[in-house]
Amino acid sequence: MKLIIDKAGKNSKHPDKKTGIMAKKISHILMIGVFALCSLSCSIEAAEQREGTDAPATNKGKKWRIGYIEGGPWQDYQSNLAALIISLAKMGWIENKSLPAYKDKHETRTIWSWLTADVKSDYLEFVADAYWSAGWDENTRKEIKKDVITRLNKKKDIDLMLAFGTTAAQDMVNNLHSVPTMVLSSSDPIRAGIVKSAEDSGYDHIHARVDPTRYERQIRLFHKIARFKTLGIAFEDTLAGRTYAAIEDAKKVAGELGFEVIKCHAPDDDIPDIQERDRRLLECYQKLAPRVDAFYLTAHKSLTLKNLPMLLAPFLDHKVATFSQGRTGEVKHGVLISLARPNFRPVGRFFAKTFTRILQGAKPRDLPQIFQERQEIAINLETARKIGFPFPMDILAGAKEIYERIEPAE
Repeated sequence: MKLIIDKAGKNSKHPDKKTGIMAKKISHILMIGVFALCSLSCSIEAAEQREGTDAPATNKGKKWRIGYIEGGPWQDYQSNLAALIISLAKMGWIENKSLPAYKDKHETRTIWSWLTADVKSDYLEFVADAYWSAGWDENTRKEIKKDVITRLNKKKDIDLMLAFGTTAAQDMVNNLHSVPTMVLSSSDPIRAGIVKSAEDSGYDHIHARVDPTRYERQIRLFHKIARFKTLGIAFEDTLAGRTYAAIEDAKKVAGELGFEVIKCHAPDDDIPDIQERDRRLLECYQKLAPRVDAFYLTAHKSLTLKNLPMLLAPFLDHKVATFSQGRTGEVKHGVLISLARPNFRPVGRFFAKTFTRILQGAKPRDLPQIFQERQEIAINLETARKIGFPFPMDILAGAKEIYERIEPAE
């Protein structure tokens, strides 16, 4: 990449950086700054369960029946479910077929319908009427929880539940049923009260994948690159909202590194009116932009690619560095820094091994829950130019994804 920004613009909040560094001097900085802080990855071997085999088996001559529940559509749910299915196919549990074309990049109903209708298996049945999505509606969520618990206890026709996301996990992790349940793609199961600890789910029938330091590593990395004194975060002031925004992680790192966290409450689930919800989030961004050196974009229903140009405008105007908590796509469309799109295959294999161990009789609570993925950087050079941000040479050299311009959302 030829473009190197020599120094911050006149009005930049970021310190000037010398840029005459020869490429041959790029050494341990990247290894320490990127890999040590944000790449505490578990190898495939470390993720493997201690006992058992991947070989498929029936349930006393019958197929294992699988159910699915989510709070609503979300991009990571689709990616994680697809990764699980691919690994199960490689292990021989289901027919190895190409995944279907999705209606959009968030929904999972298409892949579930494909599993129920088009994928052959002698061992598994993905039950057509055991798919529940609340569509992020709280009233629907309450009804679904009641229906699922009733079915698990009375009909008793589901052998394993897949609970995707924090809200679905909160509805399934309890003593109201005893069906083995795997929690996937939950932001922080520990702080959300879903599991007792990283080592113990707290319930014999529950397993949740956890990465206890995921967001802490992100914030440390962001600070290493941007050296900010103030970090802005907008979030809904609820347990789920604080969990999604990693508020406790931000406070912990701030105390250690000496920066200030400046917060703004932006209602999310509490506001069903989409336009009002969008307006409230934008107000928070506009309020924080003049007060902070850096901003941490966290999960919120109004943080969409469609809204992103409007939401980023205050930070571009005030020369604020931005870091996307969740998606490299936001870097492509204007966020300064995030983590590159993860390779879901390792975590898919981790899920598949957990899945098979449970069906083979292992107690979900006894299986390892910790899995940390390798994390690499994505950066946007046009955004850097606009705010006068001087990327260190080691970051430029080591970034996995580099976007030269801000791409318009389709």
